[in-house]
Amino acid sequence: MAKSPAPQPGPQRQPNPAQQIPTNQPAVSATADPAGDDLAEEESGSGYRFVVFALLPSWLVSMIVHAILIILLALINFSKPGRELLQVIADKQPDVEELEDFELDEIIPVDEQVLENETPLDSEPVPDAAVEANADVPFTEEFEDPVFDISEMNPTDALAPTDLLSTPFGALSAAPTGGRSGARRAEMVKEAGGSEGSERAVEAALRWLAAHQLPDGSWNFNHQLGPGAHRNSPDPGEETDAVNGATALALLPFLGAGQTHLEGKYKENVRRGLMYLIAHQRPSGGGGSFHERGGNMYSHGICTIALTEAYAMTNDRDLIAPAQGAINYIVYAQDPVGGGWRYTPRQAGDTSVVGWQLMGLKSGLMGYLEVPPDTIRGAERFLGSVQQESGAYYGYVSPGQGPATTAVGLLCRMYMGWEHDHPGIVKGVEFLSNRGPSGPEGGQVDMYYNYYATQVMRHYGGTEWEKWNGQLRDWLVNQQEKEGNMEGSWFFPHAWSGRGGRLYCTAMGCMILEVYYRHMPIYRAKATDEEFPL
Repeated sequence: MAKSPAPQPGPQRQPNPAQQIPTNQPAVSATADPAGDDLAEEESGSGYRFVVFALLPSWLVSMIVHAILIILLALINFSKPGRELLQVIADKQPDVEELEDFELDEIIPVDEQVLENETPLDSEPVPDAAVEANADVPFTEEFEDPVFDISEMNPTDALAPTDLLSTPFGALSAAPTGGRSGARRAEMVKEAGGSEGSERAVEAALRWLAAHQLPDGSWNFNHQLGPGAHRNSPDPGEETDAVNGATALALLPFLGAGQTHLEGKYKENVRRGLMYLIAHQRPSGGGGSFHERGGNMYSHGICTIALTEAYAMTNDRDLIAPAQGAINYIVYAQDPVGGGWRYTPRQAGDTSVVGWQLMGLKSGLMGYLEVPPDTIRGAERFLGSVQQESGAYYGYVSPGQGPATTAVGLLCRMYMGWEHDHPGIVKGVEFLSNRGPSGPEGGQVDMYYNYYATQVMRHYGGTEWEKWNGQLRDWLVNQQEKEGNMEGSWFFPHAWSGRGGRLYCTAMGCMILEVYYRHMPIYRAKATDEEFPL
């Protein structure tokens, strides 16, 4: 360490005797200070400056010196990183200024129309239905290895009726569908106002539908797709990406006529159709989804009806898991606020989609599958939000008096337990009766309205039903194609029939003519007692 300059010659100041260091006082040791050389040389010129150290005990002096040194070392070691940290913070200041310029109004608001065509957020991307329609799906003689293990289903154990797996085959009753075949069917046709002509029309429609099934077991709304020269009937549907929905809709007339995968002349068609659906059911939302790009929740609701009716009619254990899985997905997809269903899971509902989901739940209860009461309460809440005049009329997404939506709403209310003399039922039926079926009086034919309104009038019965049936039955039979490759089919130009085409019109027309036996009349059979338990 550098030496201090030597003292310059000059007058010497005499030390004050009081400041003399006693000879018996030990000198400050050089070893007590790491800078001992400097301190020694400072003392040679001005020793009085350190008198304070002489007056203190050596241990205290040592402690003070060490404390100072520790502070100095800390400043030396951390000053550089501290400066770097300050520099980093300073360098980041321009970024802070950029954040201040961020504008919230650049966020694009959610458009409901966009959501309608989006893939559900809860699941993987929806497979391309056009590819699925041509997939080589293996079929076996029996249903093997169901897609879903019912014991592992969610969201709750209450939705998994594992006791059904141990129920003896045939022990369950499917009374609501008990009139679909055999002698009982003939009796109900006669009692309810059917005819030989209506039954021949049903058979012709089933032949046309069976002829247009694709090799993989599916159907497509574009009935011209697939092999064979007979597929040249005009008016194909535009929607080719709703294969699940088209397959299920084509299956419903077979099931309505008492044809299952176990018995009937069309059992092979039904078996292959059900196999296609089961092979394309995707685990999602604690159940099994049939949601697809072209058909959204419409497809899922119709598929649920097909599976649950097939199970209710046969009690085939291999259908329990797929059917209950489809119900579970309806439960999951319900709008938790409004209680309805629409195009994507948990979207605020509309009456049309709600109708298909509720009919799926109703068909599940026919087979004693599990439906949570809270789901039905939520659906009641939705219907209450779109009704008018105490439930006589129903709108689409808000209160209104749409003919088709009123028919859907009234049918749902009937299955939910509204009595025959409920003011809403009485007034709503009067509204439909005065309007009459779509078609016989001319104009565009709305088969969607006819399908739902015919069921309402059939369940209500009485003179209102007789009037309705007299207007619709023979007219619809006469409108059916009678020759060529179109024989047995229907097509009516309408705003809603373009997407579904001839396949859609044929399936709906066939089910309308099956109304005499497809479901037991609610008020006579008191089906509501066990349909939707709350």
